[in-house]
Amino acid sequence: MSVLALYRRITRWPGGHWIFARAVCWRAPYFASIAPRIAVLEPGRCEASIAHRRRVTNHIGTVHAIALCNLAEFAGGLMTDASIPASMRWIPKGMQVEYLGKANGTMRAVATPDIAPRESTQGYELPVTVIVTDPSDAPVFRARIAMWVAPKR
Repeated sequence: MSVLALYRRITRWPGGHWIFARAVCWRAPYFASIAPRIAVLEPGRCEASIAHRRRVTNHIGTVHAIALCNLAEFAGGLMTDASIPASMRWIPKGMQVEYLGKANGTMRAVATPDIAPRESTQGYELPVTVIVTDPSDAPVFRARIAMWVAPKR
């Protein structure tokens, strides 16, 4: 079952968004360190968030830069998985980040592809942009993730 089909099925249940996020963290345990939540997952878009809590806080009391990177990779990866054809697979190849402001409060990430994902007989780079905003909708972080998309073996 695809990630998108699983998301659509599970999120119909009470607590389904929480269950789905836990399932993703079970499959990729490192993401559990930020306790992400998913609000939207559809082809071409993923919206996810993390709460501002002690375990993601740095020494100056803001959300840690690496927690923001993890949130960006989480949202970008789910969006990519939900967007590429079933015959393709993906892996992050690189990420460029910009810190735009102090990250206070619940952080909301929106991941979108810069180009339309496509089926191909060759691997290709799919650039994904992730914008993270604070509770006032001010951008505090931007990531551009180079996803390597290639045919499944």
